[in-house]
Amino acid sequence: MATSKYFMKVVLPESAHYGCEGLEYTRTPTSPCYNYLMRLLAIGDIHGCLTALEHLLDFVAPVPGDTIVSLGDYVDRGPDSKGVLDRLIELHREGILIPLRGNHELMMLGAYVGGQDDIRFWLSVGGIEAMESYQVGHDEPTFDHVPEAHWDFIKNICNDWHETEDHLFVHASLKPYVPIEEQRSEDLHWGHFTLGKHVAHISGKTVVCGHTQQNSGVPLDLGTGICIDTFAYGGGWLTCLDVISGEYWQTNELGNRRRGRR
Repeated sequence: MATSKYFMKVVLPESAHYGCEGLEYTRTPTSPCYNYLMRLLAIGDIHGCLTALEHLLDFVAPVPGDTIVSLGDYVDRGPDSKGVLDRLIELHREGILIPLRGNHELMMLGAYVGGQDDIRFWLSVGGIEAMESYQVGHDEPTFDHVPEAHWDFIKNICNDWHETEDHLFVHASLKPYVPIEEQRSEDLHWGHFTLGKHVAHISGKTVVCGHTQQNSGVPLDLGTGICIDTFAYGGGWLTCLDVISGEYWQTNELGNRRRGRR
């Protein structure tokens, strides 16, 4: 297993979930970004579904000037976590992607720098499928097979939230009466967005999130917030939402496509 020699010593406080206690990574929010010239797009939880992601990018056809905010949970459960991270890194290098960090990225990091209990926990929630995507030949995959660029992307390039003039992008949820810059990891990465629980944020901005799995395959739209985790890895759909127009595009691992509007 790889050592933590590349690990950034920047502490995230109040990481209260098993497999992530005391986890250290670069907690760098993006600055508020306004006045998008083209489309502002959000992509929900990908979970290793590279085929669905490639079909979605082809369907949406982003162009220079568009901005994509990916909401985290790129790894685990689906068949090609490695391929998904490779593709997202490409998009980031092209200047089109603002990536957020999901709880599954935190668990992967926790397994990398933690003990056997952390590894077992991560493997039990999809880490086995993630590691299998790094297998080379007949060798059993280890953390040594994970490229440094992938660790750097998860630890240092991904953000905990993204803010625009009218929207707050987070992986999971947030506390409605707490400013975005004071939100805890417990809420940003592990909270749930559900009917009857969601309350409009004090900023007045629309919350765009993933994490809370919509088994119906349809985004959960509560007006002041919308969840676009539409169960891509489990036979559902991967969703891309144009947060300005309300149009959304969906694809799946079979290559099927459909579209809708909030």
